[in-house]
Amino acid sequence: MKLFQKKVLFLAKKIPRGRVTTYGEMARILKTSPRAVGQALHKNPCLVKIPCHRVVKTDGSLGGYAGGVKKKIELLKKEGVEIKNKKIVNFIKIIYKL
Repeated sequence: MKLFQKKVLFLAKKIPRGRVTTYGEMARILKTSPRAVGQALHKNPCLVKIPCHRVVKTDGSLGGYAGGVKKKIELLKKEGVEIKNKKIVNFIKIIYKL
């Protein structure tokens, strides 16, 4: 695993249950692009331990997930995150700043 991917996954582990952050927020911290963050998250070897489902787009829409978007919705809903039309409801209230 490359150092960059390790840094991305380390940040993803910090996101608390029931909260989300954005690809853009992670990119800002790592001084890279949101797309690079998304690509690193897509290669997450341990979806159970590293909650990359908690990373969404800057507008509150879900973005992708290695396990599929339906699974991402299911996981977020289990954590109490409300989703409507593939967007986070009350996005501003639950966003987590790294």
